[in-house]
Amino acid sequence: MFSSADKVAGQGVGSAYKELIGLLKDYFSDEFEVKINDYHASDLSHYHTIDPQFYLSTFSKKRGRKIGYVHFLPETLEGSIKLPEPAKSIFYKYVISFYKRMDQIVVVNPTFIDKLVAHGLDRNKIKYIPNFVSTENFYEKTATEKADFRKKLGIPEDKFVVFGDGQVQERKGVDDFYKLAQTNPDIEFIWAGGFSFGKITDGYDRYKDMIDNAPDNMKFTGIVDRNDLVNYYNICDLFLLPSYDELFPMSVLEAFSCGAPVLLRDLELYRAIIDGYYQKADDFADMNAFINKANQDRSILADYKKKSKKAANQYSEDNLSKIWYDFYTSQYNIAKRDK
Repeated sequence: MFSSADKVAGQGVGSAYKELIGLLKDYFSDEFEVKINDYHASDLSHYHTIDPQFYLSTFSKKRGRKIGYVHFLPETLEGSIKLPEPAKSIFYKYVISFYKRMDQIVVVNPTFIDKLVAHGLDRNKIKYIPNFVSTENFYEKTATEKADFRKKLGIPEDKFVVFGDGQVQERKGVDDFYKLAQTNPDIEFIWAGGFSFGKITDGYDRYKDMIDNAPDNMKFTGIVDRNDLVNYYNICDLFLLPSYDELFPMSVLEAFSCGAPVLLRDLELYRAIIDGYYQKADDFADMNAFINKANQDRSILADYKKKSKKAANQYSEDNLSKIWYDFYTSQYNIAKRDK
């Protein structure tokens, strides 16, 4: 494994990486010998991030069969980070160049396959494997535990809570989330996340000002440790991710696993992976209408809670362990055959 994904807190890439490492340790410690950022000879080298030193290592024969994990494309970085030209064009070309160095590509969303092919990659070398979360880390807590955490945050038990999670940036739809809080002062809105990219975050100054001047019913927690996130998913009445662009957001899987009803902007990529498990919204008006409807009649959320639990079963660690075992085994067999 080659990764620096866990060096920057609050990123989905890091969460996905940690989940996979945990899965291999829990399920296949006797089958696979896993080394992390170790440059000795290996049969398989799985690259989770596109660090320059990792790119250089792909030219070594010691790397064996090279597997690239695609969590983003150049076009999906728009609205996340702000780079001046020509640095932006150079970086985007570097991203695609890195992917082309791989013998096998893994995407977390099938809609990325055609986009990678359009960038010049071989369709036959691209495989879709969805993200997943461990139920040991994300699970539904007891009513007492939920009440205790609400009390800790100073939120009344009967207060309707909408929770969102992700980096504070335009792409995540934070503007709509903020506007919803302003429009609904009787509802508590909580956003967990910060500026993982620091001041190069697109719109940093504007979002910093929003955080500093948030309405009384809006809390920006900053980056929350994954071990604490489970508490926020558990106390919310509704999880909302108003993103304009995503791959396979870990936050949605985490919400599913905790049994939280989910409201999402209606994106094409969601239809390919989690259709039927969440409430769709086209825009701010749709989000606002559903939130108010659910606040007035909370019984309607019971059905969405059931849908979340079904989704959690589909994208469970147990199900994905079989898929990853078959994938790594097949890649190992190809590596041996090609020696």
